[in-house]
Amino acid sequence: MNLGLVASVASAIKPKAEDSFAISFAPLSVEEVYTKADDPANGAVVVMSGMVRNQTDGKPVIALEYQAYEPMAMRVFYQIAANIRQQWSIVNRVVIYHRVGRLQVGEISVLVAVGCPHRSEAFEACRYAIDTLKHNAPIWKKEHWADGSSTWVSIGACEAQG
Repeated sequence: MNLGLVASVASAIKPKAEDSFAISFAPLSVEEVYTKADDPANGAVVVMSGMVRNQTDGKPVIALEYQAYEPMAMRVFYQIAANIRQQWSIVNRVVIYHRVGRLQVGEISVLVAVGCPHRSEAFEACRYAIDTLKHNAPIWKKEHWADGSSTWVSIGACEAQG
């Protein structure tokens, strides 16, 4: 975890009213996140959907279990949005939702959406958001293997695996 980011989010950051952030046990909806990122001034809405795949490094996965330290994770989400608005000032909306709990193969674990007048900035900001979330948010996952074993890994460690 980036300690500089953690220190900078220790103080309360006020999210913008037009943005939306959540950590949820309930299934995530691409349609809901898209709608929250939509704005009449947008020329593009880019949505990134991360989902549970059926293997890691060729080893069969049957489920993932996510846990988060929610108060700090939400502050990291707010900081990501603030950083996006500093780097891409034309961004209209930022939406970051993450699931916790046990998820089956094919279920969505994270949704990030960015609404913006231009596609290039929307793509760049969305990629920045998911990459930064994976490295900095206090969210962990446990991979449950087909052989009955399981292993905890940090999301940052998963990023290295692709």
